[in-house]
Amino acid sequence: MSCLGNLIWFLFAGLWQGMAWTIAGVLWTLTVVGIPIGQQCFKFASLSFSPFGREVLYGGGAVSFLLNLIWLMVSGLPIALTAATNGLVLCCTVVGIPWGLQCFKLAKLALMPFGADVIHS
Repeated sequence: MSCLGNLIWFLFAGLWQGMAWTIAGVLWTLTVVGIPIGQQCFKFASLSFSPFGREVLYGGGAVSFLLNLIWLMVSGLPIALTAATNGLVLCCTVVGIPWGLQCFKLAKLALMPFGADVIHS
């Protein structure tokens, strides 16, 4: 079932959200200091392309908190707003609610990606 959900997801929202994470990762990787942040972006781009069957666990410490603040000011807010807007649009129909909930999961991840781990459920 998650394969079918991921296929539909990719067509309607996943391509755009995954590309946003990929572009952010490329831009961060262009700077030497931003390479770890870019690697995190690429990890979450993979999640954005196929989120069904995966969960996000949040944790981290002081370093993750500081990186999340920098991320939020530079790249996180536009990605989070895009994901939340996609979620609202998809939740307007009963059929789109599961995909809208995935958008909200990714919007939360865009607000605090550092200290987060993706696991297969």
